[in-house]
Amino acid sequence: MLSVELHAHSALSHDGRDPVDFLLEQASAVGLDAIAITDHDAFEASREAARLAPEYGLVGIPGIEVTSSAGHVLGIGVDVPVEAGLPYGETIERIRGAGGIAVVPHPFQSSRHGVGANVSREELARADAIEVYNSRLLTGRANRKAERFARSRGLAMTAGSDAHINEMVGQAITRVETGGERNVEAILDGIREGQTAVEGKRTPWRISFRQAGGGAKRRVKRRASSFFG
Repeated sequence: MLSVELHAHSALSHDGRDPVDFLLEQASAVGLDAIAITDHDAFEASREAARLAPEYGLVGIPGIEVTSSAGHVLGIGVDVPVEAGLPYGETIERIRGAGGIAVVPHPFQSSRHGVGANVSREELARADAIEVYNSRLLTGRANRKAERFARSRGLAMTAGSDAHINEMVGQAITRVETGGERNVEAILDGIREGQTAVEGKRTPWRISFRQAGGGAKRRVKRRASSFFG
């Protein structure tokens, strides 16, 4: 089984800190097989990471975290960016049309734009997979709820570090059975078929606070830069 990081952010995300090469170095250092950079409504860093990944001994999976009108949806394996602000169902179809799979991250954490509070359970189950372990947990209750939901609907389950700084890449991983293949399509097929296992540990509180504080500062700085041209 390949060890895959499916949820990480670069400096191109409004709340990310580090450039692509830092994330790839960390992924290689902790022994991952593959990584998807999933910036918020931005695709350039992910495309660059997919191109550079083989230099680090990694499979690079293009990805994006799309802000649908209901909340966040990961597009894993897309070949073009997906527009933000669309309805949840249309976002899923756009992701599939771009060659990817739709994974719902932290679905029951409304404070982090989880879609669970804004769509029905039937709509939520339209996703290809549910992120059942997100390292940036508080009590773990939302993760457990996500796992129960995924199991009740027979949905594939994934994990993600949701890293916004390079040190946290690999904090939570999805192990994917690929039949011995080591490429993007085999990973996507393994997830679609539910051939996954999740592993993870909580992001340390000091790191969570640092990520949150740094993200807030970067958002203010970018808004100011945009305002003043």
